[in-house]
Amino acid sequence: MNTLSRLWRLSTGRFGLIAVAVIGITAIASLFWTPFDPRSVDIAARWGMPGWPHLLGTDGTGRDILSLLMVGARTTILVAVGAGLVATAVGILLAALGALTPRWTREAVAVLIDILIAFPVLLIAMMISSVWGGSLWVVVWSVGIGFGVSIARVTRPELRRVRGSDYVLAGQASGLTALQNLRTHLLPNVAPVFIVQLSWSMAVAVLAEAGLSYLGFGASVTSPSWGLLLAELQQYLQIHPLSVVWPGLAITLTVLALNLLGDALREATDPTLRGRDAASHGPRAIPHTTPGVVA
Repeated sequence: MNTLSRLWRLSTGRFGLIAVAVIGITAIASLFWTPFDPRSVDIAARWGMPGWPHLLGTDGTGRDILSLLMVGARTTILVAVGAGLVATAVGILLAALGALTPRWTREAVAVLIDILIAFPVLLIAMMISSVWGGSLWVVVWSVGIGFGVSIARVTRPELRRVRGSDYVLAGQASGLTALQNLRTHLLPNVAPVFIVQLSWSMAVAVLAEAGLSYLGFGASVTSPSWGLLLAELQQYLQIHPLSVVWPGLAITLTVLALNLLGDALREATDPTLRGRDAASHGPRAIPHTTPGVVA
């Protein structure tokens, strides 16, 4: 609760929390209700301007854009959370193997990380998609593995630094196993660095899904996706430019919210940043002056 309250006091944290909450609520609400059936075609209402009853207008087949965006939010949540879970598992595993194992294992893991990180995440996703076909799960696994490697590269040096701390050595002396020490002492101390990398991986997962779906490597044409909607509408950009704004704005706000939320979480959970912030906002020191002498 203390972390949540500190997070709420930060302007970036408030924006991130509110935006992510709105997206999550929208995705859940779309399971039970949308203003119109997103699959319903109404040629008579095609390219309707924003207004009542179509608040964001309609596309070239008369489908309600707001309903399409609400259903597409489910895909965004699925990809962001799924890629985040995969990246967490891969990152913690590689970072632990690269920091807490014998020397030959650490060096082998370091070489493996350097090799894997040389391949861009989107390129990996496109190569896997070309073999296994376009699928949301391909995007989740490829982005999750790619950013899991990036998380491991950043977290591994931090784990090695914390491993030599007195409380870690005391835990080893008290009989804690390597796994217990990792869970109790090591991971909590590298959490601020880990959280920022994880939020970035979730943000890029949203971008990757939209980009791959736009190129035809992501979600299937029957799956609701902001990237697919953007690809369908962009060919009418010069005729109906406003229709393209809504999916692009949804993607932009989601990525921005995840990035800002990650930065705010780092600031709220890092004791050094909290101490510095408290010092900068604390009471001013009154300079000592000698009576009769102007300071």
